[in-house]
Amino acid sequence: MNKEVLSQSHKAGLPPGTIVHVGRRRAAVTRLSFIGYGPDRFEERELSGVDECLKLPVDTGVSWINVDGLHDPAIIEQIGRRFNLHPLVQEDIANTGQRPKVEETGEHLFIVLKMLYHDQAEDETVSEQVSLVLGPNYVISFQEGAGDAFGKVRERLRQAKGQLRRQGADTLAYALIDAIVDNYFVVLDRFTDIIEDLEENLLESPTTAMLVTIKSLKRDLLYIRRNVAPMRDVAASLRRGDSALVAPETRPYFQDVYDHLVQVTDSVDASRELVSDLLDIYLSSVSNRLNEVMKVLTIFASIFIPLTFIAGIYGMNFENMPELGWPAGYFIVLGFMATVAVALLFFFRRRNWL
Repeated sequence: MNKEVLSQSHKAGLPPGTIVHVGRRRAAVTRLSFIGYGPDRFEERELSGVDECLKLPVDTGVSWINVDGLHDPAIIEQIGRRFNLHPLVQEDIANTGQRPKVEETGEHLFIVLKMLYHDQAEDETVSEQVSLVLGPNYVISFQEGAGDAFGKVRERLRQAKGQLRRQGADTLAYALIDAIVDNYFVVLDRFTDIIEDLEENLLESPTTAMLVTIKSLKRDLLYIRRNVAPMRDVAASLRRGDSALVAPETRPYFQDVYDHLVQVTDSVDASRELVSDLLDIYLSSVSNRLNEVMKVLTIFASIFIPLTFIAGIYGMNFENMPELGWPAGYFIVLGFMATVAVALLFFFRRRNWL
């Protein structure tokens, strides 16, 4: 996969509405798919290209067009022209640095979302922008790359589970947003498992690798918080029903999405506090281990200091030292030194220093 990242500087000086891809290219080629459905019909197919997409009939039932890959401005422009999307909407679709938001532009509702997942290859949490265009009877989703959280939504449509096939395009938009929000819990579960494992091991054997993991957790949780927090404004706007494209009977479902986002935000904040506590536990554990080592070294030094003093006295080599002439002097001094060492060990034990 092309890892090239295009920054905002590529747009500097260009007029508003100019379509420039900003962000990481996550798809080698742009792929388009189509799902059309109603109470008694269902159609699903991969599209060969944008030309086939432009010829799709979207005037019967509900249509869902999904675009994987935002690096080709020409495709976004052609789809925008076909569905009469505002130039600024087309610009925002290609710019993956957008903040989650809801905008009503003419006959469309433009929704920017953030989808989170764990990249196994890079071992990092990745945020991918998903843009939804909600029309009277269709939804167009734009994603940075292949692979998403919409698998269960597609399966419900295929098997006609629930009321989704009997509802309008606004219900489909809700189902896609709800799938993205539900996937947040999957991402957070991974962090919960890591935090629990760290908490068990930190007190026993703190290592430098654990400190690196804690710092990585703090960075990832802050990254998640920045992406998830603005999503609450999106859900709040949709639940208020500011747009006629969202039916009154659909608005309570967005209240449920809002409640889930509040729960996710609270979970992220709680995890961040736990990670901060883990850092304190790590520092305390390292300090305690250092104190234990220093205590042992101090005890050994305390024992050998008087022994070194005794040995130093009899190593001065003065001629008038009566003990040097004693036949058993050597053994007497060794015994006295051993007695001193044992007495000190007993004293340390009585004081609970050992």
